[in-house]
Amino acid sequence: MGQSPERPLRCPSAQPEMPDAQILGVVRGDTEERRIAYLNEFVPATADILTQAAPAIPGEVFRLAARCETGKCTHFDGERCQLAVRIVDMLSPVTEQLPPCTIRKTCRWYAQEGRAACLRCPQVVTANNEDDEVIRRVAGASPAAAQSAQRT
Repeated sequence: MGQSPERPLRCPSAQPEMPDAQILGVVRGDTEERRIAYLNEFVPATADILTQAAPAIPGEVFRLAARCETGKCTHFDGERCQLAVRIVDMLSPVTEQLPPCTIRKTCRWYAQEGRAACLRCPQVVTANNEDDEVIRRVAGASPAAAQSAQRT
């Protein structure tokens, strides 16, 4: 694990407006069992591609990766990504094999949590409207914030 000095770590659950965002995978399945179908090559998250998600928002259709923003991110505590910690602590593995991944060598979650993060990664959908308490806790949303978001 670890990070190459010339290659910054990448967040595997990035937002579409982040610089140098790429499509990591496409969400497939129904709301009961959504999984990421990983791409096998680098695909920039261009405006043309992101608009193909409509009428959904891009994070409901695509998993994106971009440079980890460390201190600018609400999940980063100054040393570690707490989203990765919660994913490993609170979600069960959904695969026994490491999924194919174009960013593993520079992935923040893999560098920090190793194989355990990868075995849970396919179930993570960045934009999630599920009424699932565990998913809300993994995402770091308080119950009040989650209820407010559902009303808007």
